[in-house]
Amino acid sequence: MIPLLRRATAVCALGTALTACGSTHPPHSAPAPPPGPPTLAPGPAGLTPVFEHGPRTRGRTVALTFDADMTAGQGARAAAGERFDHPRLISTLRALKVRATVFMTGRWAEEYPGQARSIGRDPLFEVANHSYSHYAYTPDCYGLPTVPEERKRSDVERAYAAFRKAGVRDPMPYFRFPGGCYDRRALKALAPTGVTAVQWDVVGGDAFETDPDVVARQVLDEVRPGSVVVLHCTRSAAPATERAVRTIVPELRRRGFRFVKVSELIGAVGGRP
Repeated sequence: MIPLLRRATAVCALGTALTACGSTHPPHSAPAPPPGPPTLAPGPAGLTPVFEHGPRTRGRTVALTFDADMTAGQGARAAAGERFDHPRLISTLRALKVRATVFMTGRWAEEYPGQARSIGRDPLFEVANHSYSHYAYTPDCYGLPTVPEERKRSDVERAYAAFRKAGVRDPMPYFRFPGGCYDRRALKALAPTGVTAVQWDVVGGDAFETDPDVVARQVLDEVRPGSVVVLHCTRSAAPATERAVRTIVPELRRRGFRFVKVSELIGAVGGRP
């Protein structure tokens, strides 16, 4: 019996790295959580950071972004038949295999939950926040109603709640101000939400434009490597956008551009996870 005890002792000594003598497997460490979407560091005084375009010298990339606008007060118009969605545009982007970012209002997601869920679960697209109500965060912003100061943060959070209710998976921590209007007070109000504000450097000019050639020409004339292009995903307010996209996409590809999402541009400038 003594030799057997000595042998067992030797085996235990060889296994000192294990948690207990006789254990045959090392302890498993918990896997690291996957990194989150890239965001920019807060600006001076902790203000919400603002992103306008990606790197100009790291390849010919461009982000097409589409604002899915609907205000809190447009429900009656939607009920009467006005269309604030644009399924043909989304189908065209899918057919052309274009990666894109859709900035969606919470009210739009409530009106078209099936489409919001479909867009949010398609790997071609990412959904970002365009407020709940498409009300302005500053005074005198193209005639839009203004969100009261004390409700700016909750307006953003309400939009995210609408996305989750519609079934959008993992909406991005990016926010586009309605009308593109912001000031220091707005950036301060949104800082606790942790979002990066996303503007643009190319205006598509598709709002209420009926000629797709006008929209396509404006985008093609202005786009540069790293550009963020703002267009719209609403049939009633941007009727020419889908036809313009069918011109814009092949021409930019012919010029050597690659379509990316906003998250990819932010990551390319060193956005933190």
